[in-house]
Amino acid sequence: MSSSEVSAAVPDEGTGLRSFMDEVFQAFQRSEQRRWAQAYLWALLHASGKKTPRSMALATSLPPAAAHGLHQFINASPWDWAPVRHRLARRVAETATPYAWTVAELLIPKRGEHSVGVHRRVDRVTGRTVNCQRALGLLLAAGGHCYPVDWSLVLGGGWNADPERMRRARIPAAEAGRTVADHVVGYAAGVAAQPCLADLPWVLDLTRCDDAAGVLAGLARHGVDVVCEVSPDQPVLADPHSPAVTTVRALTQVRRARYTQVLLRHGPDGREVLRAVPVHAYAATVRVPGPGGVDGARAYRALERPDPQGRRPARYWLTTLTGRRVEDVLRLARGHTAALTAVAALGRFGVLDFEGRSFPGWHHHMTMASAAYVYRRLTRSTGSVVPEPPHAPPDAPSCAPDPPGALTGARN
Repeated sequence: MSSSEVSAAVPDEGTGLRSFMDEVFQAFQRSEQRRWAQAYLWALLHASGKKTPRSMALATSLPPAAAHGLHQFINASPWDWAPVRHRLARRVAETATPYAWTVAELLIPKRGEHSVGVHRRVDRVTGRTVNCQRALGLLLAAGGHCYPVDWSLVLGGGWNADPERMRRARIPAAEAGRTVADHVVGYAAGVAAQPCLADLPWVLDLTRCDDAAGVLAGLARHGVDVVCEVSPDQPVLADPHSPAVTTVRALTQVRRARYTQVLLRHGPDGREVLRAVPVHAYAATVRVPGPGGVDGARAYRALERPDPQGRRPARYWLTTLTGRRVEDVLRLARGHTAALTAVAALGRFGVLDFEGRSFPGWHHHMTMASAAYVYRRLTRSTGSVVPEPPHAPPDAPSCAPDPPGALTGARN
């Protein structure tokens, strides 16, 4: 059936959704593509259960014959997802107040071995080997929420060494061998081309990243500020004139070389003190050993936050925001917690449901799922975005020490 027939079958939800779709899908060159994009987005928003073209057509007011067109739009239509994602980021910036970029990992369980990028991998949370796709999402933190605006597929298993398999899945040759660090630094390069968003700091969880130094070095090349949670064993240099390497934990445990601030965790009314949170800050700045040596121009502040109850391990951060108050830095760090919440909620919009075998198809589907999430989140938040309360330190992880969503390494 034609796209115009499908478009006519999509119920009118008013000017809000029409305005959103007109702006985000403006990059489509053909009106037929725009109509299928609108139908796919509407179906993602309203279909319950699994979000495949067939199930979405059957579960909504779309004619069953629309399933073929939805499938073709995602898997065969040669549209570029990058402009759509740029417009999503711009829509968030215009509607909310962005304050940081962050990156979260998403493992997408799969059956079989034919889905693009699928491979067997150890789940760091459960310790089990899972068959999955490994995705990295770039999210824009604004208000109390995070909005996914870009995606990468991290190849593992035998994909990087099998050019024929990559060709069949239509994976560009340049994707072979790209590490987590490569993807994160690639995000930073793309953001640099968006003037209104390029100056935002990056909030990352590098606690389980095998190449945290590579990520930090890459972001340093782009001159962006960072607030990164790191492992206790993260190597640092306290003396720029000495090659002696120590760890961030050892550094912050030297009492004479640190100062302690007690931050107050307030209740919703802003007056009641729920608990006092001690934070240790190393008195001087530190450097980070990189793959090619030490970046002498890059100074970091090291922070340690012990658990007030002593039930959990201490948490550590490195930040280039050396002139900012400790409470401001840790308030920024909460952006990654918001990213984990967003990634978990994305399942309702189909991020786990793509069944195709092509790289472009996967990116098309993830773009549309992101658009559905952004629209729904912005619609709920418009007029009700409340800034985070001042002086609020980040909450302790609500999960086990290995929360899902951390960047779990640079090696596949």
